[in-house]
This record gives sequence, C-alpha cells and structure tokens, in this order.
Amino acid sequence: MAIFPGIDPAKCNGCGLCVTVCERGGLILVTGPVVAAVETANCDWCAYCETVCETGAIRCAYEIVFEVP
Repeated sequence: MAIFPGIDPAKCNGCGLCVTVCERGGLILVTGPVVAAVETANCDWCAYCETVCETGAIRCAYEIVFEVP
C-alpha cells in the first residue's frame, strides 16, 4: 500500500497552487473547494506541494534530509 501526501481539508483553501506544481498529476481540486491526493505510482516525493501550501494543509509522510560530509 502506497503512502501519499496527507491533506487536511480543514486547512485547505482550494487555491490550487499544489495542483499546478505537481508534475506527476497526483493532486486534483474537488468540490469544497478542497484538494485531494490521487493514487498514482508516479509520485516521486518531490514535496513541492507541501512547500507551496500557504496554509500548511499538505504534509508529506517522509522528510528528505541531505547530510553534508
């Protein structure tokens, strides 16, 4: 079972910024207005959706950390 970015509908204002930055088609705008994650094997966890979300409604299950030697 795949884990997709979590979306808090109470925080989502339906601005659609996350939909525009998702290059993999993993997010759609639905009635409400609220964004929903679409099951896709193409999500590469770029976290752009989380980054552009001004209300903090999107949370990715993983945090990517780069360690500099």
